[in-house]
Amino acid sequence: MAASIKHELAGRLGLVYLIVMVVAALVVIKALHVQVWEGDKWRKMGRAVSFKDFVVPPNRGNIYADDGRILASSVPYYFLRLDCKAIPDTLFKKKIDSLSMRLSRFFKDAPASDYRKKLWNGKYGAKPNRYLLVNKRKISYTELMEVKKFPIFRERGTKSGLILERVNERLQPHENLARRTIGYVNEAEDGTFEGRVGIEGAFEKQLRGEPGRSIRQMMSGRWVSVTMEDPVDGNDVVTTINVDCQDIVQGALTRQLEYYKASAGTAILMDVKTGDIKAIANVSKTATGYREVLNNAIGDAAEPGSVIKAATMVALLEDGYVHPGDTIDLGKGIYTHNGVTLKEARTPIGKVTVKEIFERSLNGITELVYEHYRQQPEKFVNRWYAMGLNKKVGIELAGEADPYIKYPTDKTWSGVTLRWMSFGYELQITPLQVLAFYNALANDGKRMKPRIVKEIRNGSRVIERFDPEVVSSNICSRQTIAYMKEMMEGVVENGSAKNLKNAACKIAGKTGTAKVAAGTKGYRTEPKYRASFVGYFPADKPLYSCIVVVDNPSTSVGYYGNVVSGSVFKEIANKIYAMASLMRDDEEEEEEEKEVTLPVSQNGLKKDFLEIYDELGINVTDDEADRADWVMTSRDKEGTEFVLKPRSVDFTLVPNVKGMGLRDALYLLENSGLKVGVSGVGTVSRQSLTPGGRVKRGSYVHLELK
Repeated sequence: MAASIKHELAGRLGLVYLIVMVVAALVVIKALHVQVWEGDKWRKMGRAVSFKDFVVPPNRGNIYADDGRILASSVPYYFLRLDCKAIPDTLFKKKIDSLSMRLSRFFKDAPASDYRKKLWNGKYGAKPNRYLLVNKRKISYTELMEVKKFPIFRERGTKSGLILERVNERLQPHENLARRTIGYVNEAEDGTFEGRVGIEGAFEKQLRGEPGRSIRQMMSGRWVSVTMEDPVDGNDVVTTINVDCQDIVQGALTRQLEYYKASAGTAILMDVKTGDIKAIANVSKTATGYREVLNNAIGDAAEPGSVIKAATMVALLEDGYVHPGDTIDLGKGIYTHNGVTLKEARTPIGKVTVKEIFERSLNGITELVYEHYRQQPEKFVNRWYAMGLNKKVGIELAGEADPYIKYPTDKTWSGVTLRWMSFGYELQITPLQVLAFYNALANDGKRMKPRIVKEIRNGSRVIERFDPEVVSSNICSRQTIAYMKEMMEGVVENGSAKNLKNAACKIAGKTGTAKVAAGTKGYRTEPKYRASFVGYFPADKPLYSCIVVVDNPSTSVGYYGNVVSGSVFKEIANKIYAMASLMRDDEEEEEEEKEVTLPVSQNGLKKDFLEIYDELGINVTDDEADRADWVMTSRDKEGTEFVLKPRSVDFTLVPNVKGMGLRDALYLLENSGLKVGVSGVGTVSRQSLTPGGRVKRGSYVHLELK
């Protein structure tokens, strides 16, 4: 009996043991299956629960004017979010009413009761919200400092529950100045922002930088951000645009468009010697007033009218067919060839010189072209091609239109094409392409590539420099240039632009009044005009070239190029010349000072000064500052060497950073535990926290640089 019981128990134990072993084997097999065959799947799911990947956008580079003023910059804004679970219950219930009231007063979009309900549901609702959006409006850094003083939000550490979602917003401090040329950014498919037009679009690769990567990891029941890859901020772009010149050019153009009720207008100011574009204005009439819509200066190729007569005259002079003093009898001023009749605005004309034909903008120039080129039209067109009129100027901005200069082999070439081309029709060219040609005449025949960007910088380091580029050293002979300059001065002194004669400086240029074709109806409908003036100033020593184009001015007010566009040119020349004169006086004074004084020196880190002084060969006395890291600089009595004096730094007190460069100032202030905001460029002229006061870590100090 006992043996059978023992045998039965042994059997049962064996069965149990077998079952346990089978279960264990299954567990092991399942574990191996999960680990080996399904490992990637479950690891991804685990990471998804424990980690969340986020792209850290870089700071987009700034766009600067030629003098360092900011044209476009990225400014940080913040969305307020709240981790409701992180706020202790007692604190939340005690302060929710006062917080709701402060939020209501701050955002001014809902009563305090609505905010209380939203916060309460976020904390005690069916699903506590760990990422509650407090308000859809972005707030600035200054507003953020105010918000952080609100109840609950002012608590230290995680108890505040405050989560800041930073976004960068692109701002242009000078508002509408050169807005289309500077460009703008739009949201891309990946949620980042990218430049689409203007400088923002053309230099997108340099400006945007490289995004970083961070993760939000679940730690102790709370998401904590951890940076995995730091973003690389974008580089800065330094342009040739001058803010003061742009203001003058754009203001003068806009006022004229309003007065003449024109549909659009363009004005460009260029440095003669370098080809630098100092100002470019494109203004169009919209339902809300005049503003920049399209960059017509580079994208609008149209029939230029009489401003092209300069190229026609260059061809005639270069081929030796005419001399400015030659006389031609234009009779009644009515010219008929191939069944087409041209008529002067005022008739009869009689005998005139070639110089007078140009100065008075007479269409009789077509008689000269017809006489000398009708059997060899390709010779005339080849002259234009040799001057580069058939090529783009190659500006860095996208959207430059192709010039259209017909050749005798083109299918559309006809018996009248040569004559029409010679005074600005049956061809298309943009305002910038016209200006580039006239700039070459002003620059003694040297044609420059228009330049709008000088440098790509990373902080103070130059990444890439764009030097002035000579496209052609001689577009024609020196003698022809001399003749053309004399005739363009004559346009203002004796010809079609005598209204510009009393400007602050002598102007040289050419008027143009072109009829605008109305599609397939041609010129037979109610006429519309394009009024132009292009030239340079001062005529005796050219500094700037400029073109002004006004589209469709009201014929009841006026539409001739000398008045509509020439008046704008005159205003620009007067103001720019006065400004340039002041700048030259300042530069001469600075040169005199440099001869007898040492350069300006900031306060800062001693080793940096010693390296610079050694490079420049400047003598230094630093006996008192022998062991100091930070120094103040001054000149000795003779002004021949610098004296370094020690500057004590106590990181428990607010440092005095006045007179320092931004890099040194940031080092001292941030190592003192302060948060820093900056405006301006140069050295520190003012700091918002009084030097010498006890530091409260985390406090904000604003620096003004000049």
